[in-house]
Amino acid sequence: MVALLTILGVAVAVFVGFNIGGSSTGVAFGPAVGSRLVRKPTAATLFLVFGFLGAWTVGRNVIATMSSSIVPAIQFTPVASVVVLFFTGASLLISNLYGVPASTSMTAVGAIVGLGLASGTLNRALMFVIVSAWIVAPLLCLGVGVGVGRYIYPYLDRYVAFTTFSLHFLQLDRSGTIPRPYVNPNASPQDIVGSLLVVVIACYMAFSAGASNAANAVAPLVGAGGPLSVSQGVLVAVFAFGLGGFTIARRTLETVGDEITELPILASLIVSVVGATVITVLSYFGIPASLAVSTTSMIIGLGWGRASRAATLSELLTPTSERPDFEVATGALVTSRTEEAPASPTIGDIARTEAPPERRDGIPDVPAVGAEGPADLDENSLFNPAAAKRIATMWVLTPSLAVAASYPVFVFL
Repeated sequence: MVALLTILGVAVAVFVGFNIGGSSTGVAFGPAVGSRLVRKPTAATLFLVFGFLGAWTVGRNVIATMSSSIVPAIQFTPVASVVVLFFTGASLLISNLYGVPASTSMTAVGAIVGLGLASGTLNRALMFVIVSAWIVAPLLCLGVGVGVGRYIYPYLDRYVAFTTFSLHFLQLDRSGTIPRPYVNPNASPQDIVGSLLVVVIACYMAFSAGASNAANAVAPLVGAGGPLSVSQGVLVAVFAFGLGGFTIARRTLETVGDEITELPILASLIVSVVGATVITVLSYFGIPASLAVSTTSMIIGLGWGRASRAATLSELLTPTSERPDFEVATGALVTSRTEEAPASPTIGDIARTEAPPERRDGIPDVPAVGAEGPADLDENSLFNPAAAKRIATMWVLTPSLAVAASYPVFVFL
């Protein structure tokens, strides 16, 4: 019976990792694949390599927290491990059905909390730290996004360009006996630098995803009495990530940007760097946290900060009759009434294979804060408020349901 439960637990862990790999590969490498900088198999391979590095190094700290610190490792019996993984997998299913990025980390922790409450072994002090991090991290990303969007992004958008190539960035010359790689002749030196930056940041995103998500797939199976060692657990998780990356990740690009954002590649790179850094730091300290929550908070902050350039801080705090219609909203990364078209293709352009807006010659001046008109929120809106409400609801609902549903199960067991 124990052997059967072990096999079932590993199978459920692979299922969870499979779904994580499928979604995370597309999120990390969507801009790179859409811009034809790398092919889909190359993106899956790079995600596998850097996800493994993140899981094997920083990810061990998160695995230790979730496998033995929130509740004692002895509580993870074969049955309890399967139940925790079941609720983690169920959260992925719910998020896929509703089309929102529900947090796998938060739901997995919620299921473990249900086990701790039922057994009376929950480490409440640690949970206070974890929940505090869940609150502080999105707020930090939101604040950074507002600052960058209001004061820095307009200047970056004028000087940094990213090109969507009609052919892939690297080509193979097959005229000789040995195929010889060469760079797309349409690529300028600026394109080459920008392209390398896109790929490097995608690899960093993969590292962060591996560090934070390996524990979600295998933590209940690791530790005292568990069938897997930490190293074995990492290998199982990364194997499952690879399965998802080479299969279902191919579909992720088709839905990127459909509801949440029309996000320029430059903005997506800023979001990736900040979100991945926050999660990597938390993972280093062994705190399980959501990459989806942090990156989405950063997107909201960028849009809000960008739109707020239409008014000075004093005008934002003290509305006047001169600006009766002004409203701070998350909606101005793509375009506004008084600015040039965006320099880079958006993620939506890539998803729909549309041509990006044409860059005008020269680098226009950036209007001062308060000098711009309000963002045109009816067209090219960055953020969909209805989608935001649904996402925020799922962020709170899925871990809460995991606790509420797992508690009676563990009491019965």
